[in-house]
Amino acid sequence: MQEFAGKRALITGGSGMIGRAVCVALAEAGADIALTYFSDRDGAEETAARVREHGVGVTVLRVNFADDKNTGEFLAALTQQPPIDFLISNAASGVVRPTAELTDRHWSWSMAVNATSLFRVMQCLTAARSDGALLRDHGRVLAISSLGASRAIPQYAAVAASKAAMEALIRNLCVDLGPRGITANVISPGLVMTRALESFPNKAQLVEVARAKTPAPRLVTPEDVAHVVRFLCSPKAAMISGQTLHVDGGYAAVA
Repeated sequence: MQEFAGKRALITGGSGMIGRAVCVALAEAGADIALTYFSDRDGAEETAARVREHGVGVTVLRVNFADDKNTGEFLAALTQQPPIDFLISNAASGVVRPTAELTDRHWSWSMAVNATSLFRVMQCLTAARSDGALLRDHGRVLAISSLGASRAIPQYAAVAASKAAMEALIRNLCVDLGPRGITANVISPGLVMTRALESFPNKAQLVEVARAKTPAPRLVTPEDVAHVVRFLCSPKAAMISGQTLHVDGGYAAVA
């Protein structure tokens, strides 16, 4: 019997490389998958096709977390879906430029997608209902962060602040949800060669620094992140909660 047979996972940002790897890893273990995307419908459908190869159910939902009305519509639709065992908050966006050049809109966008999205989804999943909350007891809440939440990275202020807010929320969810047997953790990957990285104006510099400062002989892959997600969703990780796990080949350990 597959480890997560009968379980259901919601992965936000399921069209990207990390989101896809997470969806596939949980599907391999037998979980049904619900995934969200914003603009990359082809990427979301490719993820869904990979998930179906493992004989599990898959639902694809579009949402723009930077739009209050659209997010509200998504949450209303979510209440009509089956309960969730695992939430992986992976949707990410933001404006990469020097702090002095950021506008209020840049700041609000980054906060909405990276931090407020988790808050609003959790409010929906934990709301009291006659048939029980949408997030089942003994469930898992995971958020994908980055090293920028705790260290300064050039041109990363808006994203960094939003990721730090997300990590703080996870620590509080650990306390709030602990009595129900639900754990809440952060996964902080090192530099991953994703499509999103292509939009960084200082990509070459970031890659050069990451290679130089990572003790491991290679950079992190989406699958590295997905393996940790799968472990944290398992019963073996029941007593790991309120933590930030660095999946970075030792990068964060280097002074």
